[in-house]
Amino acid sequence: MADFDVFNGDADGICALTQLRLAEPRQSNLITGVKRNISLLKTVTARPDDRITVLDISMDKNRPDLERLLAVGATVFYVDHHFSGTIPDTEKLTALINEAPDTCTSLLVNRYLENAFAAWAVVGAFGDNLNQQAQTLADAALQYSDTDLRQLQKLGIYINYNGYGASVDDLHILPAELFRQTSLYTDPLDFVRHDSEHFDKLENGYHNDMAAAADIAAEKKSDTTAVFILPNEAWARRVSGVFSNQLTNDHPGRAHAVLTATSQGDYLVSVRAPLNNRQGAADLCRRFPTGGGRAAAAGINNLPAGMLADFIDAFEASYA
Repeated sequence: MADFDVFNGDADGICALTQLRLAEPRQSNLITGVKRNISLLKTVTARPDDRITVLDISMDKNRPDLERLLAVGATVFYVDHHFSGTIPDTEKLTALINEAPDTCTSLLVNRYLENAFAAWAVVGAFGDNLNQQAQTLADAALQYSDTDLRQLQKLGIYINYNGYGASVDDLHILPAELFRQTSLYTDPLDFVRHDSEHFDKLENGYHNDMAAAADIAAEKKSDTTAVFILPNEAWARRVSGVFSNQLTNDHPGRAHAVLTATSQGDYLVSVRAPLNNRQGAADLCRRFPTGGGRAAAAGINNLPAGMLADFIDAFEASYA
């Protein structure tokens, strides 16, 4: 029997798996990648009774391969908060799916584990820009000072930032390696204090890239929407998601689209709904090829340049 852990390479996926493997250690095959690489089940070849854990990737985007793995007799434990479509009805599948805009995979795993490693769920929620939910869980389940909680927030942001890129070559730390390091610590503050090699690399990279993004002016802006276009540079690919989150936090009544130019002349798109109306982002992005996500935050992996004007029009109309 073989074990496979298949997880998104962002903060939510890494922190969800960290909780599970602290609760139930396994020597597993780690399947992950950059945040936008969500068609991960296609890389898994399983046999009967193999165990597959899937975290923070859309079931809808992985349905053919999920059905393939279930058909050969593998058991699958699937936790996610993205659009799932119809969930297969089989005893081989345990699915904890909640598409509500105020939850994430780390919070769903925390509920499953009954707060066993709630601090890592707080880190994951902060990474997914669910700041109020992270604060609420911390108040209920933890006894951290405000200073310590701020450190957890930074860690969540930095881990999430590390997941963005066109390929793993853009990243500071490979997501599988970052998971191996976080899973050594039951308390994420110990990771911050004792693994300065990895934490400092993430922190320094984040601040350098965000400083570059701060020099980019909006391409279009109104009271309800803003569109930013970043250049085809590694720093821009890394910063697109966390820059989108910061814009949303700074302007909670405004929707944001951050587009990053690609080497082919097209665009990678991050969309954030307003904080005061966390709806519509996934519906908008799914109208375009390679689009998907969740209600509050979604994206398009490759927006053809010829569709740029159509996208901006649709984005502005969605949040008029």
